[in-house]
Amino acid sequence: MTEFLVKLFVKDREKIEQSKVRTSYGILSSVVGVVCNIILFAVKISIGLAIHSISVMADAFNNLSDASSGIISFIGVKLANRPADKEHPFGHGRFEYLSAFVVAFLVLQVGFTCFKNAISKIIHPESMEFNIILVGILCISVLLKLWLGLFNRKLGNRINSSVMKATSADAFGDVLITVVTIVAIVVEKLTGFKVDGYMGLVVSLFVLYAGYNIAKETIEPLIGEAVNPELYEKITTMVENYDGIVGSHDLIVHNYGPTHTMASIHAEVPNDIDFEVAHETIDRIERDAQKELGIFLVIHMDPIEVNDTKVLSIKNMVIDTVKEYDEGATIHDFRMVNGEEQINLIFDLVVAHSYSEDKEYKLIQDVMEAVAEKDKRYQCIITLEHSFIRNR
Repeated sequence: MTEFLVKLFVKDREKIEQSKVRTSYGILSSVVGVVCNIILFAVKISIGLAIHSISVMADAFNNLSDASSGIISFIGVKLANRPADKEHPFGHGRFEYLSAFVVAFLVLQVGFTCFKNAISKIIHPESMEFNIILVGILCISVLLKLWLGLFNRKLGNRINSSVMKATSADAFGDVLITVVTIVAIVVEKLTGFKVDGYMGLVVSLFVLYAGYNIAKETIEPLIGEAVNPELYEKITTMVENYDGIVGSHDLIVHNYGPTHTMASIHAEVPNDIDFEVAHETIDRIERDAQKELGIFLVIHMDPIEVNDTKVLSIKNMVIDTVKEYDEGATIHDFRMVNGEEQINLIFDLVVAHSYSEDKEYKLIQDVMEAVAEKDKRYQCIITLEHSFIRNR
């Protein structure tokens, strides 16, 4: 069914890097969500009025409120697709994160409501009347909501949409709550034990946890998150594969929405290369990054020594020394300034964010002393940096 709907309503469905295609996916997800919840509302409110069931009618209005997730998703996707303007030169892609955060808030609200009701039922247990019609309605609701959750999760993973993933989690939360209600009704019918409150408490914690994760995932790109290791490898490998590029470092990625990414990187080139040749290579890499990766890449060119064997030997010695104290630490921008009584070794030292100030200071001192033991003229001038890569 999912693929059928995608083929029917999404033109150029394979070109997910295009904002228009992403918008089509978003509109499809939103409309399907609204339609499914309105259908559930209409069925439940009709049956609730027919059998005079307050619980069924209450569940019907809950489905009506769930349709708001689809509406929020629709608005977020449409706003995110607005073109760049003079006030927002990087586009409006972050509206998708904002709409996902609103949906996360709705999930948290459902979790808190479920938690409050569960505590109330534990303190004041109430009998649940077994009604085969009610159970049947709830089962239908579970099946439709389960499909809706899987539908949104599949589309969300396909185009990496945080708002679709949030809507999917919202649907799965409803499935859990409804399943627990069915189980509690059946258990009480068969055993007489009132387990509704306890089971509802467990489910509420799952829903709250899901809402927290959604909020966390949508806030991180708004605050500014570290570079994903896979994206780091993809960009650095591409840059370093060009002739004339010796290495790279200091990759920073800024996200202005799923289809609006800007990055900067330092590319190392031989210090004896023709300046115009190096500049042309840098320009070509930036153009290719936009075309192949969809990333607006800005490259800073760092000239480094590649021929002086003495400088390279001392650089390798410094690298080995640093590795003795921290295998994960790296250095870059190494330069050597000769003097009669002192030789300055200038470089940047990159360590993990987990380093405390005391640990940073100790590492610098240890490296400086260990290098000076090789030759008392060596004086390390170190600039400390932290890694921009996630989980480092």
